[in-house]
Amino acid sequence: MALNRKRKININGKDIEYVFKRTKMSKSVKLAVYQDGHFVVSAPKWYPIYVINKFIEEKSQWIFDKVKDVDFDLLDRKKADEIAGYKKYVKLARVVVASRLEFFNRHYGFAYNRVAIKNQKTCWGSCSQNANLNFNYKIINLPEELRDYVIVHELCHLRELNHSRDFWNLMAQTVPNHRELRKRLKSIK
Repeated sequence: MALNRKRKININGKDIEYVFKRTKMSKSVKLAVYQDGHFVVSAPKWYPIYVINKFIEEKSQWIFDKVKDVDFDLLDRKKADEIAGYKKYVKLARVVVASRLEFFNRHYGFAYNRVAIKNQKTCWGSCSQNANLNFNYKIINLPEELRDYVIVHELCHLRELNHSRDFWNLMAQTVPNHRELRKRLKSIK
């Protein structure tokens, strides 16, 4: 398991945030820089911090070249807008998701544990092996039929934690046009 800590480094007058990870499996210091300007430094647990800092210093110009055109103020504003959007819609999303889960589960009768509304970046929903259901707060902005598709999709994963024929047959019981809705949902970013 990695221990993650957020840190900042000042390179050429620009404060750049990065994530520092200590990992068991790593044998050397590694550096990854991403398009949005953040980067990750990972190192073995036994590496001295002064060696890691020296490594970052030696790579600072390379890091700067990778992130120099990133508008960090714009990224900070987007992050703030995302947090504000989450705070604005999370309660409504929780109510709508709970209502629609109850509606569709009258048909299925599946048992589930926790239902969480999250600020997920890459998915509309998920279902864990522990029967926990997670939904993106942005589900509230979807048209009702797409919202229902996502909710039923995760509900059906309680029985079939895969995308087998049996899973899609379960979906078809309450969402017969699931293929069309799936295509529409994939086209939304």
